Amino acid sequence: MTREEIAALKAKLRIPVMAGPMFIASTADLVIAQCKAGIIGSMPALNPRTTAALDADIARIKAEVGDMPYAINLVAHASNSRLEADLEVVLRHKVPIVVLALAANGDLVRQLQDNGSLVFQDVIRNRHAKKAAQMGVDGIIAVGAGAGGHTGNISPFALVQEIREWWDGLLLLSGCIANGKAVLASEALGADLAYIGSAFLASDEANTQPGFKQMVVDHGAEDILVSDSFTGVKATFLRPSIVENGLDPDNLVRAAGKSINIDDGGDNAKAWKEIWSAGQGIGAIKASGPAAAWIDWLAEDYGAARKALCGA
Repeated sequence: MTREEIAALKAKLRIPVMAGPMFIASTADLVIAQCKAGIIGSMPALNPRTTAALDADIARIKAEVGDMPYAINLVAHASNSRLEADLEVVLRHKVPIVVLALAANGDLVRQLQDNGSLVFQDVIRNRHAKKAAQMGVDGIIAVGAGAGGHTGNISPFALVQEIREWWDGLLLLSGCIANGKAVLASEALGADLAYIGSAFLASDEANTQPGFKQMVVDHGAEDILVSDSFTGVKATFLRPSIVENGLDPDNLVRAAGKSINIDDGGDNAKAWKEIWSAGQGIGAIKASGPAAAWIDWLAEDYGAARKALCGA
């Protein structure tokens, strides 16, 4: 994307924020609420339990959000048995933004772009970002340390700095962004949009159990653990949820020989469903409630931060 195209995309938004797609938690209702409140809403294609349900959800989102952009996340790993069928639905609906995760390829990127979609790729390292750029993606999502779900381990300061040395296109930043000051800080670092996921776990529209919502409200960064024991990929989990499932957070072991398996959430059926994931930024979440109310607060906090630091 050119800088002019990036500016046009940002002009559609109330604040420079895109919601991160969260496995199980993100729903069509949440996407609709996010878009109507003025940010880019997003949802994993795997969240609706069938491809037919995904088709119905996207149709409903399109009908509700008008010309506001929204995104669908496709996991491009070989273990995703629904990829081909879900891709057909995404192409038919001409989804405005497609976020690719894990093992994307240039042919897939071009197929989506030729159909009218913007294609974003999430990365956790500068070399991954360069591969994404070589594939011709429209946007790069820098997943920094502290981000929820499948996370990174590099400081956002270092990661954005290295990518911005050579990439002038759309850049999003993920990792512990949960208030307006952090959104403004992401822009100061060089990102065009903040990419926020975990803050929406406590939203009414999120498909999270009441106990999960309360755990997000009650805990903070020190309660987040990174492990590859559940999906085969390093991801963040709430320590209390691991304990509640009878496991010792300090002695998790990934079975020898297990490969990455994304189908149905991972190679452990409890992953994401009973053992809950969140990022280190949850300390800023003080209550559960409607997503729109939280976005209203975020916009106010962002405006106040801009005024305090920039005078505008």
